[in-house]
Amino acid sequence: MPLSKKEISPCPLDAALSIVDGRWKGTILWRLSEAPMRTSELRRSIPGITERMLIRHLKDLVRDGILLREEESSVPPCVRYRLSPYGLTLAPHLEALCEWGRTHLMRLNSLIPAPEIHD
Repeated sequence: MPLSKKEISPCPLDAALSIVDGRWKGTILWRLSEAPMRTSELRRSIPGITERMLIRHLKDLVRDGILLREEESSVPPCVRYRLSPYGLTLAPHLEALCEWGRTHLMRLNSLIPAPEIHD
Protein backbone atom coordinates (compact mmCIF):
# COMPACT_ATOMS: atom_id res chain seq x y z
CA MET A 1 0.00 0.00 0.00
CA PRO A 2 1.43 3.44 -0.84
CA LEU A 3 2.63 5.80 1.82
CA SER A 4 0.36 8.63 2.83
CA LYS A 5 0.22 11.70 0.65
CA LYS A 6 0.65 14.10 3.56
CA GLU A 7 3.25 16.78 3.04
CA ILE A 8 6.70 15.33 3.48
CA SER A 9 9.21 17.67 5.06
CA PRO A 10 12.79 17.52 3.81
CA CYS A 11 13.89 17.57 7.48
CA PRO A 12 14.80 14.04 8.66
CA LEU A 13 13.61 14.79 12.20
CA ASP A 14 10.21 15.95 10.91
CA ALA A 15 9.97 12.82 8.75
CA ALA A 16 10.67 10.57 11.75
CA LEU A 17 8.35 12.43 14.09
CA SER A 18 5.51 12.33 11.55
CA ILE A 19 5.37 8.55 12.08
CA VAL A 20 5.07 8.72 15.88
CA ASP A 21 3.11 11.97 16.13
CA GLY A 22 -0.03 12.14 18.18
CA ARG A 23 -0.98 11.08 21.65
CA TRP A 24 -1.02 7.32 21.08
CA LYS A 25 1.22 6.18 18.22
CA GLY A 26 4.39 5.95 20.29
CA THR A 27 2.62 3.82 22.90
CA ILE A 28 1.09 1.60 20.21
CA LEU A 29 4.51 1.05 18.65
CA TRP A 30 6.07 0.41 22.06
CA ARG A 31 3.47 -2.26 22.90
CA LEU A 32 3.84 -3.93 19.51
CA SER A 33 7.64 -3.91 19.78
CA GLU A 34 7.17 -6.35 22.68
CA ALA A 35 4.94 -8.81 20.79
CA PRO A 36 2.23 -9.00 18.11
CA MET A 37 -1.21 -8.29 19.54
CA ARG A 38 -4.87 -8.53 18.68
CA THR A 39 -6.76 -5.24 18.54
CA SER A 40 -8.59 -6.00 21.78
CA GLU A 41 -5.35 -6.93 23.60
CA LEU A 42 -3.72 -3.76 22.40
CA ARG A 43 -6.65 -1.64 23.52
CA ARG A 44 -6.63 -3.18 27.00
CA SER A 45 -2.88 -2.54 27.29
CA ILE A 46 -3.27 1.20 26.62
CA PRO A 47 -5.47 2.81 29.28
CA GLY A 48 -7.50 5.74 28.00
CA ILE A 49 -7.37 5.05 24.27
CA THR A 50 -10.71 4.73 22.51
CA GLU A 51 -11.36 1.96 20.03
CA ARG A 52 -11.94 4.54 17.30
CA MET A 53 -8.59 6.26 17.92
CA LEU A 54 -6.75 2.94 18.14
CA ILE A 55 -8.18 1.76 14.81
CA ARG A 56 -7.35 5.10 13.18
CA HIS A 57 -3.73 4.97 14.33
CA LEU A 58 -3.36 1.31 13.39
CA LYS A 59 -4.60 2.08 9.86
CA ASP A 60 -2.15 4.99 9.59
CA LEU A 61 0.77 2.83 10.73
CA VAL A 62 -0.18 0.00 8.34
CA ARG A 63 -0.51 2.51 5.49
CA ASP A 64 2.94 3.93 6.30
CA GLY A 65 4.50 0.44 6.22
CA ILE A 66 5.36 0.41 9.95
CA LEU A 67 2.86 -2.30 10.95
CA LEU A 68 1.55 -5.45 9.35
CA ARG A 69 -2.10 -6.42 9.73
CA GLU A 70 -2.60 -10.17 9.76
CA GLU A 71 -6.06 -11.73 9.52
CA GLU A 72 -6.50 -15.23 10.86
CA SER A 73 -9.31 -17.28 9.37
CA SER A 74 -11.12 -18.29 12.50
CA VAL A 75 -14.51 -17.88 14.09
CA PRO A 76 -14.77 -15.20 15.28
CA PRO A 77 -12.32 -13.48 12.91
CA CYS A 78 -9.04 -12.51 14.51
CA VAL A 79 -6.78 -9.65 13.43
CA ARG A 80 -3.25 -9.28 14.79
CA TYR A 81 -0.89 -6.38 14.34
CA ARG A 82 2.87 -6.56 14.47
CA LEU A 83 5.79 -4.41 13.48
CA SER A 84 6.83 -4.87 9.88
CA PRO A 85 10.51 -5.53 9.15
CA TYR A 86 10.79 -1.80 8.47
CA GLY A 87 8.91 -1.01 11.67
CA LEU A 88 11.35 -3.17 13.62
CA THR A 89 14.07 -0.67 12.72
CA LEU A 90 12.22 1.79 14.99
CA ALA A 91 12.55 -0.43 18.09
CA PRO A 92 16.03 0.72 19.22
CA HIS A 93 15.00 4.34 18.71
CA LEU A 94 11.83 3.85 20.74
CA GLU A 95 13.94 2.28 23.50
CA ALA A 96 16.32 5.27 23.45
CA LEU A 97 13.40 7.70 23.56
CA CYS A 98 11.83 5.78 26.44
CA GLU A 99 15.11 5.89 28.37
CA TRP A 100 15.34 9.64 27.79
CA GLY A 101 11.74 9.91 29.03
CA ARG A 102 12.64 8.05 32.23
CA THR A 103 15.50 10.46 32.85
CA HIS A 104 13.28 13.42 32.08
CA LEU A 105 10.60 12.23 34.51
CA MET A 106 13.20 11.82 37.26
CA ARG A 107 14.44 15.34 36.53
CA LEU A 108 10.91 16.74 36.66
CA ASN A 109 10.20 14.91 39.90
CA SER A 110 13.32 16.39 41.46
CA LEU A 111 12.33 19.92 40.36
CA ILE A 112 8.80 19.68 41.70
CA PRO A 113 8.80 20.25 45.42
CA ALA A 114 7.11 17.59 47.50
CA PRO A 115 3.73 18.69 48.81
CA GLU A 116 3.77 20.10 52.30
CA ILE A 117 2.06 18.02 54.93
CA HIS A 118 0.02 20.03 57.39
CA ASP A 119 -1.05 18.55 60.69
